[in-house]
Amino acid sequence: MTQKPDYRLSGSNRRAGLRPVVACLLLWFCTAVAAEGPAPSDGPAPSEGTRVELADVVVDGHVIMRVRGTVSFPAARRAAEIEQNILAAAKDPNIPADAVTIKVEGERTLLLAGDRLLLDMLDADAALEDLSRQLLAEIREERIEEVIAEYRLDRSPKVLLQHGAYALGTVTAAVGLIVLFWWGFRRLAELLDRRLQEQIKQLEAKSARLIRARNLTGLLRLLTKVAFLCLVALTLYLSINFVLGLFPWTRGAAGWLFGLILNPLEEIGVGIVATLPDLFWLVILYLLFSYLLGMIRTFFQGIENGSVKLHSFDRELAWPTYRIVRVVVILFAVVMAYPHIPGSDSQAFKGISVLLGLIVSLGSSSIIGNIIAGYSLIYRRPFKVGNRIKVNDVVGEVTEIRVLTTRLRSLKNEEVVLPNSTVLNSEVINYSTLMRDQGLILHTTVGIGYETPWRQVEAMLKEAASRTGGLLKKPKPFVLQKELGDFAVTYEINAYCADAHNMAQIYSALHRNILDIFNEYGVAIMTPSYIADPPEPKLVSKDQWYAPPASLPAEAGETRRNLP
Repeated sequence: MTQKPDYRLSGSNRRAGLRPVVACLLLWFCTAVAAEGPAPSDGPAPSEGTRVELADVVVDGHVIMRVRGTVSFPAARRAAEIEQNILAAAKDPNIPADAVTIKVEGERTLLLAGDRLLLDMLDADAALEDLSRQLLAEIREERIEEVIAEYRLDRSPKVLLQHGAYALGTVTAAVGLIVLFWWGFRRLAELLDRRLQEQIKQLEAKSARLIRARNLTGLLRLLTKVAFLCLVALTLYLSINFVLGLFPWTRGAAGWLFGLILNPLEEIGVGIVATLPDLFWLVILYLLFSYLLGMIRTFFQGIENGSVKLHSFDRELAWPTYRIVRVVVILFAVVMAYPHIPGSDSQAFKGISVLLGLIVSLGSSSIIGNIIAGYSLIYRRPFKVGNRIKVNDVVGEVTEIRVLTTRLRSLKNEEVVLPNSTVLNSEVINYSTLMRDQGLILHTTVGIGYETPWRQVEAMLKEAASRTGGLLKKPKPFVLQKELGDFAVTYEINAYCADAHNMAQIYSALHRNILDIFNEYGVAIMTPSYIADPPEPKLVSKDQWYAPPASLPAEAGETRRNLP
């Protein structure tokens, strides 16, 4: 029986046993070289870019050789027929293991086991291996003889009995190890409960019960169970793989099981080794830019503590400027590092980058606006921490200026958080900027009828200001006549103050003193709506100033100059 020549190559390379010989390694190397080399002169040369497929001839889980095929006779079919021929020769006791011979017939070389044809080879097969046809035939002859001998030895009663004993011992050892692991981890769990329980309770007390003893104990027990299961799984995996590899009928399954774990690990290892130059580059870049950022931080820290002085650069701007410089340096480092990040050229990495950029661009417009507004406020410095300011209808003391928000403590001791974009786009009144140099002018208005002399009203208002603690004596208070209304004249008392933080208390004291002094001199403060003069002036007599539950100034801790 003759066999059809085959030229097409397939690509299923199953990992086989652990005993490859020098000839098989030589064939593998020559196959890889020949796959990119030119075709021989007497065979059709594959066109550039054509991928030559190979098929493996596998016997008892061992790869014997790799063959090619043609369109009409695929490589997989050719490999299957060669495998069947070798198995038939190995099962025939009348054929000695070393009875494989080489026979040359014109342009083909045949390998025979007695009168049984095993395979034939053409110049195209030899050219694929970059060997002569005769040398390739001799290598395959030697390898097939070894396979036939191993096939018969693995199925001999003595070897099967010996391997059966090995399998039984392996199973027994695996069961013993699992029982030992189970006993050991039970003892370990008991030891952890005894030895660590007190330490865990102390840790719970020190952490103000943020760490619960029950949760931490459960976590430790879970970790011990996971470690136990991992050891059991590893023991079962190694023992099953070893037992399957002892017998020729299951050796292929052992190779598949072995490769199921090792192939991914091998790919990971090869990938790590391939990325080592880029990883070294990234480490060097990280160290370089870390040192640079440390130098920049030291420089701005010197500006902040005064050891480094720059003309027209305030110390308060040191850390905001450092943050801007740090962001710029980090962005520059990321741009330099991006091409060297493992997987940065993959489509998945690019897709994630585009998605993150889209999310940032769509969802962070307000954040970016607040950041820009925050730095604008920091460098424009319309106010500082500790200033008393008014933003829209909110009056309070500035407690913190951040990149995104500004925090105020209101007059009612409330914390008000204002977005910096709101502060930047609003009218801000700073009561503290000119307070120490020129004083802050507090003012309030009263409406007094036309029948009261304006000189008397101004004198009373100035007297009320002089009685009010917290107001400055110099510059002196002054009165403005704001409006000549239909029913009353609007007077405004203006007095200087050096304490903007107690504005509310000073205003309240000023209003009390105005009420007292107008009552003392019998002048009525006009109501907003005027209909007619009342029969009697609407005044509070002095004997009613401290009607219950009000108390005398001595009991309230006030000065007695306000007494009637």
